[in-house]
Amino acid sequence: MAYFLILAAVILRLIPHLPNFAPITAMAIFGGTYLNKKTAILVPLAAMLISDYFIGFYNPAVMISVYLSFLISGLLGLWLRRRKSASNTIYAALLASIQFYVITNFAVWAFGTMYPPTPIGLLTSYINALPFFRNTLLGDLFYVGILFGLYELVRYYVGKKALLEERKINSN
Repeated sequence: MAYFLILAAVILRLIPHLPNFAPITAMAIFGGTYLNKKTAILVPLAAMLISDYFIGFYNPAVMISVYLSFLISGLLGLWLRRRKSASNTIYAALLASIQFYVITNFAVWAFGTMYPPTPIGLLTSYINALPFFRNTLLGDLFYVGILFGLYELVRYYVGKKALLEERKINSN
């Protein structure tokens, strides 16, 4: 499953899409919830590194903040592992979107050249990033819904099929 997630994330990140409407955060949360801990942390980072190779690398400090944010999203998935519910999954996606916005835009301000190193520069960085935050939030909620929804749907039907087969065996 890990290789499939990496491949899917790389492809979805490389095809044209709205800025920040990407599956990486959802994949990190999903991986943290369903994969082993080591794989859960490595999957989103591998997907980012591979896709960044094709898209292009950028300011190393900002790049580290982006990768750190996805690591935090994976940790949210680990938290969710023992607290799975629809509402907690949505909360994890919301928190992941917010921390990505806060961390990465702080890094753009602190390590970039777009904004002056003043409180007004930081505020401007956050204000200018609001359209990207909207896309991040929508993308995270969309992809979390798809990944978790499909996975749970498959688990439900596989479990139901196994139960029916068990009943059939027991009735014979």
